[in-house]
Amino acid sequence: MNNKEFTKQTSAGNNGFLHLATNLVLFIFSIWIVVRLAKLDCMLSAEGEATPWILLPICVGFLLLVIWILHLCGFIIVQPNESRVLTFFGKYSGTVKQNGFFWVNPFYSKEKLSLRAKNMDVEPIKVNDKNGNPIMIGLVLVWKIHDTYKACFEVDSDVRSTITENSMKSVKSFDSFVRVQSDAALRKVAGMYAYDNMDREDQGVTLRSGGEEINERLEEELRKHLEIAGIEVVEARINYLAYAAEIASVMLRRQQADAIISAREKIVEGAVSMVDLALKKLSADKIVELDEERKAAMVSNLLVVLCADESASPVINTGTLYQ
Repeated sequence: MNNKEFTKQTSAGNNGFLHLATNLVLFIFSIWIVVRLAKLDCMLSAEGEATPWILLPICVGFLLLVIWILHLCGFIIVQPNESRVLTFFGKYSGTVKQNGFFWVNPFYSKEKLSLRAKNMDVEPIKVNDKNGNPIMIGLVLVWKIHDTYKACFEVDSDVRSTITENSMKSVKSFDSFVRVQSDAALRKVAGMYAYDNMDREDQGVTLRSGGEEINERLEEELRKHLEIAGIEVVEARINYLAYAAEIASVMLRRQQADAIISAREKIVEGAVSMVDLALKKLSADKIVELDEERKAAMVSNLLVVLCADESASPVINTGTLYQ
């Protein structure tokens, strides 16, 4: 989509303080003219002369008042990281992003838009991952407006009233649009990956292990969904991830079983290494000669001792090895 936004260039003629002084002079001049015309009319009336221009002071005063009010409507103040979108009877006339006090055509419609970064915490939603398991997933999104034309004219926005220290102002709010699009992007990304590796041989990227890769993919999807509104995604990351309540207990037991199996594998691997080391050490140092049957018995006993969950109770053999 082509970028139709352009910055309204301000010049010395748009200086707000210069026009403020002009407005003050116009106001004083208007009062002076009305007073002078009124005095002239009174003098002519006192002398008994006809005063065909008796309504002249009123007409002149009304005209100058209208001009003064119109001139007063052209003042704008642009705060840091704010902008004013100008339209002239429905035609887009540019965006003022320069900070300061300015005067523009009073007939411009001046829409105020904030360019500051906003933070949104999207509540966890229930979705199905790549394997069809229901999960709860939420995200934190930091966004801001970078294209004021799209923000004003490409999408509808909510009008939200904010109470300031001295008045109540109505500003545009894109929270509803951003929240809906974030929900859609989050569902799409969650459906592309599994929660975790059900099969330990599968080393693919998962929602739990993906980390920055998952966040980058999420940011990419959010940019596609929010670009139509001229919104820039500053940062997006998953801040909540868990199985849904209906399968959480089952998955917890599966994870515990996987942990136990992994621990057992390590224990057995270590036990076998220790038994092998013991047999080689006995043979190399010629401490005792064992036949295959006694070696098998020794291996069995050592594995029981090393792999048991509880400490083994020793039994002292007071006879010979072959009794």
